[in-house]
Amino acid sequence: MQPNRNLLVHKLDPSQSWNPRVENYSRATGFYHVSRIGMIRGFHPLLAALVERWRPETHTFVLPVGEVTVTLEDIAHIFGLPIDGEPVSGWTDSSSDFVQSQSMAIFGRQPMLSRNSKSYIKLGWVRSIRDEEPLDTEESIMRYVRCQIFCLLGSTLFTNKSTAYAHAKYLPLLRDFERIHTYSWGSACLAHLYRALCRASRYDTKEMYGPLNLLFVWAWERMPCIAPIPRHILPPAEIPVAMRWSHSERSAAWLEKTVETFRHDIDYMQEFDWRPYEGMIVPGELHVHLNVCDIVAPLLSFECIEWHPADRVMRQFGPPARIPRVIPPDQHCMALRGVQLYDWTVLHGGWIEEWGNRRNARLQDLHPLPTWDFIPTLEYRDWYMRSYGHMLRLTAYVPQPAALQPPAPQVPPQFAVFEPAPYYSPPERFTAARIDSCRSDIIPTPSFLTTCIRRFLRKKCHASAVSPSTKAKAISTMFWFPSCATATRSVPLYFPYRCVLST
Repeated sequence: MQPNRNLLVHKLDPSQSWNPRVENYSRATGFYHVSRIGMIRGFHPLLAALVERWRPETHTFVLPVGEVTVTLEDIAHIFGLPIDGEPVSGWTDSSSDFVQSQSMAIFGRQPMLSRNSKSYIKLGWVRSIRDEEPLDTEESIMRYVRCQIFCLLGSTLFTNKSTAYAHAKYLPLLRDFERIHTYSWGSACLAHLYRALCRASRYDTKEMYGPLNLLFVWAWERMPCIAPIPRHILPPAEIPVAMRWSHSERSAAWLEKTVETFRHDIDYMQEFDWRPYEGMIVPGELHVHLNVCDIVAPLLSFECIEWHPADRVMRQFGPPARIPRVIPPDQHCMALRGVQLYDWTVLHGGWIEEWGNRRNARLQDLHPLPTWDFIPTLEYRDWYMRSYGHMLRLTAYVPQPAALQPPAPQVPPQFAVFEPAPYYSPPERFTAARIDSCRSDIIPTPSFLTTCIRRFLRKKCHASAVSPSTKAKAISTMFWFPSCATATRSVPLYFPYRCVLST
């Protein structure tokens, strides 16, 4: 496998526009804001550079400014989705009777399914039903809105590899029109993004899917050094923030950037916007959801459970950074396999109960007086350098073109984290000069061996419905440990070079 991976193999989401006649109904479901987002073009070199910084065991990006991540606050502002609600969970049933009965209730006709899996419904067929609705009765308008929401789920929030199909497990949640807005669609979307990043961080991953629009807009809003155009020339920010990045112009110089240039820009970044949404006008229906954006709790979406590490990125919410706790690794990154007949509200009852107690796990209750001081304490700085100092300069591990040289020293801005303390300098054995001597080690794991190990694991664990992923795999090395945190302690870098050793 080549070090510079094109993870963005599919086009991002098509524009999903509403008929103005159904605006009030779409507002009632909580999907009005996300439906206004137009086409956002991805860029695979930037995606690969971001994945290199992702830590699956903490759900954070390791940057020179500190740990950061996409949070529920970003979901509320970028997509405008509801957060404070019931978890997106229920039954998964792969039988044809279940899919047909649910399709008749939602769409009023028999579904057009995927040839490979009878649990997936073709989005093109759903769009054709939506466009045929006359919108002359309340029932017709509701069917139109349900079709549109289902298309958004499959093409924007919970995308799969093809982006042309959506799982039928979401249909029961759309039957009661009055309850659609009561589900926490925002937290479910963020859980899928975390899972997609964790999977993409594996050495042998060839493609990435999930809500990539959310990831790109988050990166552009918070890291101006990698944005395609300066933010000040964009339209004023409003919810959804992603809308101002749709159809945005891109300079020729930015389009010529590679993974190496983005990696270099992030290594020597001088600016990170900790509060990009400050002063933004928030619609009244979203205020209640912003009150739970800083929770430390699990994010749920059927089989998908990922942890929201708000306590690891406290500066994004106002309190000063502190040494965080370890994230629970249980149920990390599961995937549906084979025949499905599960009630996830029962299987994940403990996690659902913890989500229900989310209001008691807010940072503003634990740290009621935000300081808005983005300079880290000496204690946090020492801990961060000991833990991740060897990951702050990834360009030092890879031979660089002559044009990519460290920038001249600059006066550190107000929010620079590790200034004036010098950045970590890798030891001699990790320098670029040593890379040439160990190029023979830069090889991918044999796909046949990987396949055999995965099959053996599924048989050994007797879990045909789910399969382990990142918690058992790090840089093409299989570990027999119960948690991803334990496994990655011996191989600290999710980085596409096997020759990089641990310190």
